[in-house]
Amino acid sequence: MWTNTFIILDLAFKGIIIGIAASAPMGPSGVLAVQRTLNKGRWFGFVTGVGVALSDIVYALIAGFGLNLILDFISNPTTGYWLQLIGSVLLCAFGWHVFHSRPAHRIAQATGKNGTLIHNAITGFLITFSNPLIILLYLALFARFNFIVPDHPLDQTIGFLFLLLGSLMWWYGLSYVVSKLGSRFRESGLIWTNRTIGVVVMVVSLLGFYFTLRGKALF
Repeated sequence: MWTNTFIILDLAFKGIIIGIAASAPMGPSGVLAVQRTLNKGRWFGFVTGVGVALSDIVYALIAGFGLNLILDFISNPTTGYWLQLIGSVLLCAFGWHVFHSRPAHRIAQATGKNGTLIHNAITGFLITFSNPLIILLYLALFARFNFIVPDHPLDQTIGFLFLLLGSLMWWYGLSYVVSKLGSRFRESGLIWTNRTIGVVVMVVSLLGFYFTLRGKALF
């Protein structure tokens, strides 16, 4: 019983971290959510993020299913060791890319047509779903955090639910901050958000690489 409780808590914690880490970089979806928050209001920005989160969880499940197909391979301690090292390197490269990236589009002004909340959520979903490369990010995150646990389908499901929760927490927090800052949060805000996220991701990935080499677990 205690073992299952520990696994659930571990997966819940990792799920929230992964959900936030995958959502935080300010790509086209993030820019769109910020734009709608500024031009239409906080809840329009948030529901856009909800659509993004739902798209992300689809790709997260695909990535998790792919790793499940090779569980015997990744459950081997030696293989797991190398996967965590590779995952750390890939995440560090991702953090470097995020740090140096700039928002793809300037924040546009309002057009006068808000649309419904559902419409805004659907467009957020479709924009994110058009980029299947997010699967590679989830593969790196799952490998780094050892997120896929064999023979624990219920616990794993809870882990994915918390991943979705982490993503929703990010979009809720972002829409809140942007709505409070208002016009002060423009392109420079997006750039500094990316730089902060890039530094955090690089530091965590480098620490993970170091602890894995030492035979210890960071997460």
